[in-house]
Amino acid sequence: MTEDWQADTPRPRYLAAIAAIKRAIARGDTYQVNYTLRLTRPFAGEAWALFLAMQQAQQGAYGAFIETPAFAICSASPELFFTLDGEQLCSRPMKGTAPRGRHLAADEANRRWLQHSLKNRAENVMIVDMIRNDMGRVAEIGSVQAPRLFEVERYPTVLQMTSSVQARTRAGLIEVLGALFPCASITGAPKVRTMQIIRELEGRPRGVYTGAVGFAAPAGEDAPPRTQFNVAIRTLVVDKAAAQATYGVGGGIVWDSKGEAEYAECQVKARILTAPPPVFSLLESLYWHPGGGYWLLQRHLQRLAAAAIYFVRPLDVEAARALLLAQADQLRAQRPAAHKVRLLAGPEGDLTCEATPILPAQPRRALRLGLAAAPVDATDPFLYFKTTHRRVYEQAGRCQQENAVAPGRAPGPAGIAPPAWPGCDDVLLWNERGELTESSRANLVIAWGGALLTPPLDCGLLAGVYRGELLDRGLLREQVIRREMLASADAIFLINSVRGWMRAIVERDRLKTAGRAGGDEPV
Repeated sequence: MTEDWQADTPRPRYLAAIAAIKRAIARGDTYQVNYTLRLTRPFAGEAWALFLAMQQAQQGAYGAFIETPAFAICSASPELFFTLDGEQLCSRPMKGTAPRGRHLAADEANRRWLQHSLKNRAENVMIVDMIRNDMGRVAEIGSVQAPRLFEVERYPTVLQMTSSVQARTRAGLIEVLGALFPCASITGAPKVRTMQIIRELEGRPRGVYTGAVGFAAPAGEDAPPRTQFNVAIRTLVVDKAAAQATYGVGGGIVWDSKGEAEYAECQVKARILTAPPPVFSLLESLYWHPGGGYWLLQRHLQRLAAAAIYFVRPLDVEAARALLLAQADQLRAQRPAAHKVRLLAGPEGDLTCEATPILPAQPRRALRLGLAAAPVDATDPFLYFKTTHRRVYEQAGRCQQENAVAPGRAPGPAGIAPPAWPGCDDVLLWNERGELTESSRANLVIAWGGALLTPPLDCGLLAGVYRGELLDRGLLREQVIRREMLASADAIFLINSVRGWMRAIVERDRLKTAGRAGGDEPV
């Protein structure tokens, strides 16, 4: 299912199990079954390092790590089983999953779809009702409530639907565990018969996976006793004697579930194992001039805020604005000349600012462009956000880091550092469908048939703030631009908010370097 991980349930067997569950639903034996499988691989490394990598990839709020001489439990769970604060009992069952969108608009569309999906809402409310019933066994009469339903939370690889159930109780920890365990979100409904079906189909115990990991703290001077347990999903167990790691993954199956879609959902949930996120900062590059201040400041801040939402990061937009204005005051007092100001927002919301003078314009000439040696993947989220993670540009465009000049090479026009591409000032990127996207540091515009065209966002490119300004003013039009259109374009431009408009040319022999894409012949 995933690189280096072996599934104990091959795809045909998984699909057969889904069919068996649907037959059980048709007989009235069950309404929903949480069916799971296990992934295994050899492992002889440090379990703590593995847990940290999982936690960074998942960003779950209920992670836990336990290590003994025989085994280690690495739980990066995003799901709360229950908290017991004094007499207040609360649970947040998680049921309903959707993939992340490639950019914020697509992500928001997926979020809305999940929140209003009848299938996912039905699954979620079924689990909520079961937990309400379980809580009722230990709760004060009339105190069980579900104050928040169908909330969607963002995680690095998936969107998850959660609801909240709460009650008042005087029961102790053992009584609460006896009433609630196992969590209904990882069994199905009705609980007892469904667990029998799970035992028949899965064939072996789940172990810690889908159990619960937590703590119980005694009362303090001014605080009641507190207990918190997670639902042990996104959880991996290391067997030290066998030098093997085991990870469980699964989902809720109902009557209208589609086997292939459920299998794909398992693959999405397993990305935590194979797609460790890079360490990066969010980035905005702004043009500042002593006479006019920051150009398009509000658009830059809005784009930064959108990136923080997408990557689930804290950000104080007003603090970012204040830092930029303080930087402007320093520049105005020390060096009253145009500057490029870089604003960086770290993973914890930490903000830094740096400024570099904009070099005097060289004699105006058109930028010489080459084509990237390989296509970009339009599903890569890092194409749509400005960050310090530039590997996609370095690999696809063979370009150097922004503003880095190779030894012995002079800057290109207007002080732009040339890419590591013989005879070229910049590199045009293109996607797997042969559609042009952008350059390594600017958006693309061509004059074509009396209009100024720029590629649509879904081709796989950064939503440049200057590009957005021109689109809103009706000066640009979005249209797919294929490679062969460059040879007959009336003019080619690169644009960004620091350099503005830059005229460019692509020599005909450069159009041949990209090779085939999407079945097209090179021009």
